[in-house]
Amino acid sequence: MHTHEFSRRTFLRGVGVTMALPWLESVAVWGDEVAGGGSQAPVRFAALFSGNGFHSREWWAEGTGADMKLGQVLEPLTPLREKMLFIRGLYNEEALKGNIHSSQTGNLLSGAPLASGGAIRSGTSIDQVIAQQQGRSTKVPSLVLGCEKSNPSVHKNYSMLYSSHISWSSPTSPTPLELYPALAFDRLFKDEVERGDRSVLDAVLEDARDVRRHVSQADQRKLDEYLDSVREVEQRIERSGAQGELQGWRPTLAEPNVPRPAEGIPQNIAEHMRLMCDILVLGFQTDATRVCTLKLNNDHSSLRFPHVGVDYMIHHLLSHSDTADWLKVNQFFLEQLAYVGQKLDAIQEGERTALDNSMILYCSSMLTGSHDATKLPVVVLGRGGGQIQSGRVLDYLDKPNRKMCSLYLSLLDKTGIHLDAFGDSRQRLAEV
Repeated sequence: MHTHEFSRRTFLRGVGVTMALPWLESVAVWGDEVAGGGSQAPVRFAALFSGNGFHSREWWAEGTGADMKLGQVLEPLTPLREKMLFIRGLYNEEALKGNIHSSQTGNLLSGAPLASGGAIRSGTSIDQVIAQQQGRSTKVPSLVLGCEKSNPSVHKNYSMLYSSHISWSSPTSPTPLELYPALAFDRLFKDEVERGDRSVLDAVLEDARDVRRHVSQADQRKLDEYLDSVREVEQRIERSGAQGELQGWRPTLAEPNVPRPAEGIPQNIAEHMRLMCDILVLGFQTDATRVCTLKLNNDHSSLRFPHVGVDYMIHHLLSHSDTADWLKVNQFFLEQLAYVGQKLDAIQEGERTALDNSMILYCSSMLTGSHDATKLPVVVLGRGGGQIQSGRVLDYLDKPNRKMCSLYLSLLDKTGIHLDAFGDSRQRLAEV
């Protein structure tokens, strides 16, 4: 596997700004010594999470490829069926012990036993295993993004930090969530993570013009499209803090008894999630990072969704029903996954797309809001650099090996990390 070494030709630079280039056919971007040397894009890994499970009758898929049929929850993924694995029947045995949100979420990406009694102990998650072994190759070892603040309380003897974090840098260290799109954007492009008055693009335009003179016409178009997408995200971040709606936590008093949220967190949840999705795509497109974890909301979430007409009940309470409104909210979350998948699939990297070169794991800590963690909802988008045969439904419900950690061992193999064991498994899923 190629090791990416930083070099002058791979980046656009300005005062306080370093912007990695996307894949270009006429420039050695991924560490090749000479352009045109068969430069291969790396395999990326992302985990997307939404809490509280899904509609009990509409999370299903059957068939193969373009003929695959999807339940209503998954309908947003219809254009991506041929690049998708729908996996049924996997579970984490340790997550069954507490039968509450916290005990089912804190080890979702590790399969590790969780400490109770208010103590904090889980296991290093798959995203951080990849980041710790391969993060030296990129500017940002991993992006860990969130759209809802962490909950530090204790519920039924388990810390609610387990409900707030799926990424763990060590068994006792949940990886901090970046809630501010502006700061996540800065991590990709600025040399110091702090807001500045100067646009990222304005800082690198002179260098960009120099690169543009030395690449093919096709690469000029690709570079222009990339710079336009960076500008568009940057401008949306600037606008997002000015909106007046408050769609997450809502005070029960006539006047709030806590300080208002900082300007930097978008108060429109749809815009917040979409910005974080765009930042994930930019991170992969530029090879600024190869690992991203995006927690769309917490388990036991308090978010509301007025943009789809569901403003009367928080997400957690709504999850205990199978109403049409619950289905609307489910589809909204799957639309975020579909958006990431389609954006990556539109980025050409040689003979493959950025989605072909990625593995996007989407999951929740329970199948339904009734806390059923005996069979977890799992979708994988992408082909892992051509190593995954997609467009399939894999059913492990009645098979002896149905551990989530067996899936993780298989996915780790695709990144070039070969472990004898991970979490509670020593056996891979041969079909993945």
